[in-house]
This record gives sequence, structure tokens and C-alpha cells, in this order.
Amino acid sequence: MEIKEFQNLIARIYYEKDAARGVEGTFRWFVEEVGELARSIRKGEGYHEEFAVGVDMEEAIKKYRAGCPKCGRTPCVCGE
Repeated sequence: MEIKEFQNLIARIYYEKDAARGVEGTFRWFVEEVGELARSIRKGEGYHEEFAVGVDMEEAIKKYRAGCPKCGRTPCVCGE
């Protein structure tokens, strides 16, 4: 899969949800995710799930081929 194809796939899965949340809401969501990473690092917990070091992008992309990895739908219908 080319990078542009992956970008389009992510847009098909998440654009409606991100657009409904708006820029401010999406930024708040992003900051919460960064906060989770900071907490994991501070506590010395296994932050490998939060921090993508040595990620095999081909493997990472595979989990999105069928839609959202959590709900399995395109577009995503997961609750916030």
C-alpha cells in the first residue's frame, strides 16, 4: 500500500468522527494521548503501546485494512 492510499484509508475510517469533533476537540484528544504517554514514561510502565519505537509500518497498516481496529467499521463508529 502506498502512503497516499493509507492516508485515504485513514480518512475514510476517521474523517467523519474527526470533523464532527472539530479542530479544538481533536487537539484536546491529541493532548490526552500525549498525556497517557507521559504518565507511562513517568511511572516506568510498559509504554511500548504508547510510543512507536521500531514500528514495522507494513504490520501497523494491516490492522486498518478492514476498517477501525476497535469496531471493525468504515467509518469508525466507536464511542469517544
